[in-house]
Amino acid sequence: MNEAGHQRELPPGAVEKAVLRGRRGRLEEARDMVAAEVPVAFAINGAPFAVMMATPGDLDDFALGFALGEGLVAGAEELVVESIVESLEGVSIALSLPPARAGVVEARRRGMEGRSGCGICGMSQIEAVLRPPPPVGAGPTVTAAALERALHELKDSQPLNALTGATHAAGWAGAYGQVTLVREDVGRHGALDKLIGAMARAGLDPHAGFAVVTSRASYEMVMKAAQAGITLLAAISAPTALAIALAHGSGLTLVGFARGSGHVVYAHPRRLRGAAAGVVA
Repeated sequence: MNEAGHQRELPPGAVEKAVLRGRRGRLEEARDMVAAEVPVAFAINGAPFAVMMATPGDLDDFALGFALGEGLVAGAEELVVESIVESLEGVSIALSLPPARAGVVEARRRGMEGRSGCGICGMSQIEAVLRPPPPVGAGPTVTAAALERALHELKDSQPLNALTGATHAAGWAGAYGQVTLVREDVGRHGALDKLIGAMARAGLDPHAGFAVVTSRASYEMVMKAAQAGITLLAAISAPTALAIALAHGSGLTLVGFARGSGHVVYAHPRRLRGAAAGVVA
């Protein structure tokens, strides 16, 4: 409620809750904004495929980005979002893929629930997880100043996190660091899925810029970025050893601890001028 007693308009993914706030040793009744997290069930060609935990916003982008990042489709034209149905239990998204993709879908089928902290939880076979994406293209050369600009602009482009303090963001920046697209989600991989989907819908060239994320660079983050053709991924936190290995193998420039004017390059530094770490690709 606002001061006039009217119900305020909340952005998708924000929920207002009654809380008790401790101040100076006393508990006070208050209202607080929290991020929504719901199960999102994907069905492909009529058959259940995966259940992911996500923030219920930008679900069209989430569906397309998930399909692209998982290698289920090669482009947006291969995917049809037939329906998105919200209920008390969560969200059900029905997708349609061409018959030619049936083998890929079957090989990637998930039988268990994914979690907001892990984009590959629930895989029934190790080879389904450890699948190297195709090599990325040449991509742009980016300056340290452009990376710093992108990080600054991303910080100011997270309305849901500003309200709740509970969401990650993934942003797309041009070669000079101008952020043109941002998506938020409670899960780091969900934010990246949504960004990849939004980029595909907007027809953005993944070789014309770079991605920045407000999380660590885990294996699935590098996998999704490389699968989508992104050539440089910068994360504000650390990468994992497996993420570094995948970045080396796919040709992706991987940057971690990107904060302010500092950063560390873990793979393929040739795309970043003024790199803060001399890493040999």
